[in-house]
Amino acid sequence: MSKPVPKVGSRRNGHISALKSALRIPKGVIHVQESFKNTIVTVTDVRGQVISWPSAGTCGFNGTKRGTPFAAQTAARNAIRVVVDQGMQRVEVMIKGSGLRRDATLRAIRRSGILLSFVRDVTPDAT
Repeated sequence: MSKPVPKVGSRRNGHISALKSALRIPKGVIHVQESFKNTIVTVTDVRGQVISWPSAGTCGFNGTKRGTPFAAQTAARNAIRVVVDQGMQRVEVMIKGSGLRRDATLRAIRRSGILLSFVRDVTPDAT
């Protein structure tokens, strides 16, 4: 029988979650990626470190329901709820993709009470 090696700094010890909850983040960036089947909302700080990354699939929507505007709105609400608890007050929004879901996502972000610095469309050109 070999002796188990203790993992120092592993997630089981709670080191990472303790550090993440202690962070106070006043400003951040919300990246919204729209595809035909899913919506991914990634919230980062200004340095690019990811804080929250829910998608319509992780919010409990399956199949074609992931591609609805309501699923996109729910993903945006879940992302914002996490960062508001950490003290985020001002965000920049980068939206990639097309369709009605981007409007629903932007509407959910504006209703959350967070101040928007700017909204930028980063959809690549189809050339």
